Amino acid sequence: MDARKKPYAVAVIIQLIYTGMFVVSKAAFNQGMNTYVFIFYRQAAGSILLLPLALLHQRKNAQSALSFALLLKLFFCALIGLNLYHVSLKFTSATVAAATDNSLPAVTFFLALVLRMEVVHLKSPSGIAKLTGVAFCIAGVLTIAIYAGPLLNPLSHSHRQLAPGAPSRAQGAAWIKWTFLMVVANAAWSLWIVRLQAALLREYPNKLLVTAVQCVFSALQSLVVAVAVAAERDLSSWKLRLDVGLLAVAYSGLMVMGVAYYLQAWCVEMKGPVFLAAWTPMCFVFTTLCSSFFLGETVRLGR
Repeated sequence: MDARKKPYAVAVIIQLIYTGMFVVSKAAFNQGMNTYVFIFYRQAAGSILLLPLALLHQRKNAQSALSFALLLKLFFCALIGLNLYHVSLKFTSATVAAATDNSLPAVTFFLALVLRMEVVHLKSPSGIAKLTGVAFCIAGVLTIAIYAGPLLNPLSHSHRQLAPGAPSRAQGAAWIKWTFLMVVANAAWSLWIVRLQAALLREYPNKLLVTAVQCVFSALQSLVVAVAVAAERDLSSWKLRLDVGLLAVAYSGLMVMGVAYYLQAWCVEMKGPVFLAAWTPMCFVFTTLCSSFFLGETVRLGR
């Protein structure tokens, strides 16, 4: 493949990986899997995959060890968007999770503009296009949160339909709350992409090791949150079975934490953070189709 086309292909692959994560994670939550337990197992699975590969790569290339200051930065980076996103997913839908990701281009663009990583010429066609795109992203997220709209039939009728009929006032208020919390999680994610990850990679360019260490820290933090904060001490909640919960953990840990995070770091390094964020609306289209077909989600024209 032409080297100039590789970032475009990688960006599409990343969106497909995230589509799978939204669908299988939501299916696991629908079956009753605890959100905090899922997050811990996901991070742990990614750590088991990445850490040996990262240490082997570091030894092979004779790179310097991580300093304490850098480890501290990685620890705080791992805290970004730790639990908020998947807790919000449990109370909304896979389609909404992908749809709120449309706020990523707007938030990432704004942060890049503030940090002077992006330049906008208001009178140029490219500048007008960027601002128009940002406005559509924000309008779309507000529509998803506030406007329900008429029902669209699911693509598959072999699954239980989710949230049929008109939502009650309490359901609507909860939907709006969790949708906006998901947008907040996306804002934290944008900050991580634009500022934190880019700065860390300049300081220590080993993408694989940086990703692996963040994954290990995130697993430890998730365990503390699950046990101490969420008070999830029922051992039966921690037991993995041969069901969609195990599939969600394995997929999210290996494909998302292992593959997608590394590809994101490569893509940001090659084309910049705004380029990567601009592809997130594609995930919304993929997830809407997949969640309707595989989960039987009843999709509304707004939501």
